[in-house]
Amino acid sequence: MAFAAFATTEAQPQTARRKSPIALFLLLPGILYLVLFFLTPLISLILTSLQAPSEFGDIGVYDYAFNWQNYVAVIESYWPHILRSFGYALLATVFALLFSYPIAYFIGVKARRRPLLQSLLLVLVIAPFFISFLLRTLAWKQILSDESLIITSLKALSLLAPDAYFAGTPFAVVFGLTYNFIPFMTLPLYTALERLDTRYLEAGSDLYANSFTVFRKVTIPLSMPGIVAGTLLTFIPAAGDYINASRDFLGGPDTQMMGNVIEANFLVLLNYPAAAALSIILMAAILVLVGVYVKRSGTEDLL
Repeated sequence: MAFAAFATTEAQPQTARRKSPIALFLLLPGILYLVLFFLTPLISLILTSLQAPSEFGDIGVYDYAFNWQNYVAVIESYWPHILRSFGYALLATVFALLFSYPIAYFIGVKARRRPLLQSLLLVLVIAPFFISFLLRTLAWKQILSDESLIITSLKALSLLAPDAYFAGTPFAVVFGLTYNFIPFMTLPLYTALERLDTRYLEAGSDLYANSFTVFRKVTIPLSMPGIVAGTLLTFIPAAGDYINASRDFLGGPDTQMMGNVIEANFLVLLNYPAAAALSIILMAAILVLVGVYVKRSGTEDLL
């Protein structure tokens, strides 16, 4: 018996050693994918951001160098767009949270005993995904235009000044960002609230806490993982968005965000180092803000 136990104990590490090459082999496609489609473009972007104009080249021709002054130049030139991007993204995230939390709470908690209603409401939440992002934004451009039925009716009722307009304003851009990213906020909140044990809420009421106190002390802390996940899924793409703030959609000359500046430098001005430097700054700033936010919210497990 002792010999058999010893043999079994000796065989386990050997089995583990045999399995390790198989595990590495299974991970190899994923590693190659990340290297090819993430690490390689990131390195190329960093190298591009350090390029210098070619001495004898045409417009859009650059040589590899270590011209770190590109970062200083884009910050000096585009710091209003940087602040505007994060300001719009922050406002859209806050508004999306305010709109999405009641929706997610009703679907995940109140409609829990009615599976058919719960499923129908979830379909309505994800229904905007069935339509192109561009088409949805273009539709809101038509709705908020000066000639639309809504705007002309509000002006006819004297609820808006005759010279008032919405298209091309910061309000329209933040509204578009909020609308387009509400599903990204609602679904993580629903996931967290759907698992909420309502007995905790009943226990809070039994301890003579009012509804607001129960919500503040019980519901919000238990749904914090959903709040953090939803805000990250909303803030990150909103900060880099270039569709809503574009002049062709809801934006105007004074609402341009970093995404619009990057697009213009890449495709119009052919200033590839500036566009790449702005992209690196955007990614670095988002990483820092996300890290601080997750650290302060006490949900490091999400990273």
